[in-house]
Amino acid sequence: MKISRIEHLGIAVQSIADALPYYTDVLGLEFYKEEVVEDQKVKTAFLKVGEVKIELLEPTSPDSTIQKFLDNGGRGIHHVAFKVEDGVANALAQCEEHGIRLIDKAPRCGADNLKIAFLHPKSTCGILTELCEE
Repeated sequence: MKISRIEHLGIAVQSIADALPYYTDVLGLEFYKEEVVEDQKVKTAFLKVGEVKIELLEPTSPDSTIQKFLDNGGRGIHHVAFKVEDGVANALAQCEEHGIRLIDKAPRCGADNLKIAFLHPKSTCGILTELCEE
């Protein structure tokens, strides 16, 4: 697997409207996109920090994985996403060969027009890891 950069950091928030002013007004980051990903039950807002993005994640349903994360005391960084150059499907196969537990067995559509897949934090040093390709 060839990772070229951190694609984005996913940050769980209860409300994008409440969190966004900190990132735009205080930190001066550029907000450029908001969208809802229905199958993940999440609303996202993207900001740019150089080549890396910050993805604010707001739950849209009480049974959203983001809501469960927040309910369990999670606040802040939810996941780290890496851009892979040789494709998510190939990266998943390599991870599986190394005994990494996969959340997604195949790439799926994610926010910001990316193909994505997640690796389970129990086999990634406690960090929920997302693999992405454009």
